[in-house]
Amino acid sequence: MKCMIVAEMSANHGHSLETAKDTIRAIAECGADAVKLQTYTPESLTLDVKTPDFLLHGGLWDGRWLFDLYKEACTPYEWHAELYALARELGLVCFSTPFDKAGVDLLASLDNPIYKIASFEIMDLELIRYAAIQGRPMVLSTGVASAREIEEAVAACRDSGNDDITLLKCTSAYPARIEDAQLSLMTELCRRYDVKVGLSDHSPGSLLPVLSVALGGVMIEKHFILDRNIGGPDAAFSMDKDEFKQMVRDVRRAEAALDPGQGIPEDENPERGGRQWSRSLYVSAPIAAGELFTESNVVCVRPGRSLHPRHLPQLLGRRASHAYKAGDRIDFAEIS
Repeated sequence: MKCMIVAEMSANHGHSLETAKDTIRAIAECGADAVKLQTYTPESLTLDVKTPDFLLHGGLWDGRWLFDLYKEACTPYEWHAELYALARELGLVCFSTPFDKAGVDLLASLDNPIYKIASFEIMDLELIRYAAIQGRPMVLSTGVASAREIEEAVAACRDSGNDDITLLKCTSAYPARIEDAQLSLMTELCRRYDVKVGLSDHSPGSLLPVLSVALGGVMIEKHFILDRNIGGPDAAFSMDKDEFKQMVRDVRRAEAALDPGQGIPEDENPERGGRQWSRSLYVSAPIAAGELFTESNVVCVRPGRSLHPRHLPQLLGRRASHAYKAGDRIDFAEIS
């Protein structure tokens, strides 16, 4: 199955509707399958208070108040319908991450095709249930979640009658280090929770997306920005157009490399591509009709167009049905 490549716009519009539209156009040109928005107001996420609990320490947003950060980063609700329409016009799937029931309601009014739950909301079971009852595919980032929290989130979807669930392996760091990815957990998520899996990636480059495809990933999500000079909360860990386009190429080449094609060949057709370089049994010295086949006149060499080497024990000690010269193929009839 082809992996869905999702470009996350997030806050990379700088509160300009035209920049948001240009971003979606660029995403389409890069070959992405989908664009993802985030649907919230600052009040959806936090309180407008200035106490120590609400002040960020360390990392990319050190010294920022949560409310102020989300006020800067949010995508206005009134933009959504226009952005969805543009994306669909360009052949992109457009979906979003809601952060409260009001956000889910807005997305439902837009016929939102997929509901994504962010890693820091995976423990909000009421939000998950409310999104899941919309009857659309659910995508949940694992991020900082414990095994119990993941299990509860998956159960919340299923208890709501929704079993179309994808878990995205996510390292909740901005930016994230490649060596912290723990990508092998994708197979564990798939096995333990019986769900589809994918990757939500904040690391630089295409390495982790390519590796995720080899691990069975069905979705890759990466932040996208027109130009990092725009700035903004997510600029430091977002891909620009050239980087994203290269990632799409890398992922599609990885998928092609993993394609099993016709599967393992069931026959040893000597005319199949590459078989000329394999070995088979050839006559190495003249053999008269009625003469014995021996190790002195039969050799296993390239190419693979004569009798299969597995038949050597049957052939040795038999008498030739007709004369052979050096370099002749050995007839299958000699062992039948």
